[in-house]
Amino acid sequence: MLPMSSGNSYFDDLRNKPEVIDPPQNEDMLDIGEHVNDPSESALKPNVTISSNVRELLECPVCLNAMYPPIHQCSNGHTLCSGCKPRVHNRCPTCRHELGNIRCLALEKVAASLELPCKYQSYGCLGIYPYYSKLKHESQCTFRPYNCPYAGSECPEIGDIPFLVNHLKDDHKVDMHSGSTFNHRYVKSNPHEVENATWMLTVFSCFGQYFCLHFEAFQLGMAPVYIAFLRFMGDDNEAKNYSYSLEVGGNGRKMIWQGVPRSIRDSHRKVRDSFDGLIIQRNMALFFSGGDRKELKLRVTGRIWKEQ
Repeated sequence: MLPMSSGNSYFDDLRNKPEVIDPPQNEDMLDIGEHVNDPSESALKPNVTISSNVRELLECPVCLNAMYPPIHQCSNGHTLCSGCKPRVHNRCPTCRHELGNIRCLALEKVAASLELPCKYQSYGCLGIYPYYSKLKHESQCTFRPYNCPYAGSECPEIGDIPFLVNHLKDDHKVDMHSGSTFNHRYVKSNPHEVENATWMLTVFSCFGQYFCLHFEAFQLGMAPVYIAFLRFMGDDNEAKNYSYSLEVGGNGRKMIWQGVPRSIRDSHRKVRDSFDGLIIQRNMALFFSGGDRKELKLRVTGRIWKEQ
């Protein structure tokens, strides 16, 4: 559902230019130790109820995000967050009075007394956190949803792993395979043309987990480079329990890569641009294809295994 216009074009214009505001760096406020998802440390408290009016007081009228110290106010008591203050040129967006450097200490103290549920409660997180610790927890919460790992477009879908597996199969028509070995053939009629898009994404199901095998071309300097790499559909601490190998060859030669799959928490572009996979230069790829330089024909084989 699209948000309704506020009726104030000044607010709407600012909201259309969002900025990411870092959480406060006061360690006393942020430190939640090692218990990011420890139910014993942050058990659900049924008597914690937060008035919607209090939540609205802590919402910046410009960006609509939660406010963290320093919270600014004008002489009439209207508040806004520190990130939006320079964007409104030191003028209160509500009454247009000059803002100055007045802090709303009372509202900061109210916020410090609050405890709120994690915003990923619907994904399974049952923790309740102090207002000033909540943002840090949510940036690390193991229940936070994953971004769609499909690299052929900037897909906005997010969700847990079962949802994303069905999404890849139904919406992106990705090939699904069971088993820990693969043998794929990649063909391109004009290897001199490179479009920065995924050639192929295949999802493998093995060891009770899902893995994404990417193979694509991208421009490096003046020539295309081909890369194949594996991503794990889960968190990095689980990905480290697995290894994989890739092999490509032809004309009596071959190249072998062995590595650890990267979590889909790392974006496709981040993994690709770090060259963390099997890299094949164009001349070598054409040599593997038969040497006639007219068509790219690569066969990539490999396997996934679980470390003991």
